Amino acid sequence: MLITVTRSGGFAGGEEERELDTAGRLDASQWEDLAHRAVASTADGYHYRITVDDRAIDLQDPYLSADQRQLIRGVLDEGA
Repeated sequence: MLITVTRSGGFAGGEEERELDTAGRLDASQWEDLAHRAVASTADGYHYRITVDDRAIDLQDPYLSADQRQLIRGVLDEGA
């Protein structure tokens, strides 16, 4: 099994990608079980992209701050 993790953002705005191939590893079953559990636990909610001028962020419900939730509700209710 090939597992890939990509991390982006932060102050520098860079991106880092790492791969782990479980083939031939003594601990392969632990990694594979963990990967299956991690992918299965994805929240079933709305996805949002908020763009303010030239800056965009991607968000997923239920992981929204109170300010993000208020902004989303307001724009969806009052926006054109």
